Amino acid sequence: GLERGRRELNSTRARLGLAPIEHVHGGISRELALVATFPQLEYPRRWPPHAHVVGPLMWEPPARDVELPQGDEPLVLIAPSTAQDPEHRLLRAALQGLAGAPVRVLATWNRRLPPVALRVPDNARVVEWVSYARNMPRCDVVVGHGGHGTLVRALASGCAVVACPAIGDMNENAARLDWAGAGVRVPRRFTTQRVLRLAVERALGEPSIRERARELGRWAQKHDSGAVAARLIEQLGESPRAGNGALTGPFSQPLSETK
Repeated sequence: GLERGRRELNSTRARLGLAPIEHVHGGISRELALVATFPQLEYPRRWPPHAHVVGPLMWEPPARDVELPQGDEPLVLIAPSTAQDPEHRLLRAALQGLAGAPVRVLATWNRRLPPVALRVPDNARVVEWVSYARNMPRCDVVVGHGGHGTLVRALASGCAVVACPAIGDMNENAARLDWAGAGVRVPRRFTTQRVLRLAVERALGEPSIRERARELGRWAQKHDSGAVAARLIEQLGESPRAGNGALTGPFSQPLSETK
């Protein structure tokens, strides 16, 4: 499998005029590594010259429009993982914790039918699937497990985030969210109705969190991450020095100034 991956990758590289690689497919490129996240979520460090933090590269499948809950109260989106928490523990706790709160709630079970019917409070609407690209810009807070795609989409929309990590990179994503000041981290063992309500209240009520999230949203609007990534790839293909990490880019220096 790994050897086949290397052959296929080298076939693609050959079509682009790039030399073959000798290490197996799956390793990080030694010529150009694109880190597709917010530089504001990266701890200050010295980056190798071939690594570039280009910003989030976001995509989503087509989805129908959904009707938002009526009213003028702040809108909270509950956006659980599409892979973790099969019993929808987070979704249930958030729905019940925010029942009666002065907010509107839009929630999705992400096409993973709950094993037991959900209790939906009067201030909430639950749907099978929702377009994050179209609806997150309307939201004030996003509650989720902290998967990278959902996290950066929310921040790019200017939403504060309540992250309740389930596994793997979600823990690190939530820690960086908290460090960057754009949201609230809730450890898995504390994912209860009471704690989630308090976390949402903090995300809504703490001006520094809201402003930091909006700041990241403004940054995302001004920076075309896809264009930056494409330009670096084209530069690699055109450079006679390709292979020695000689490319230059906008985020190849330590990122302490973005904190």
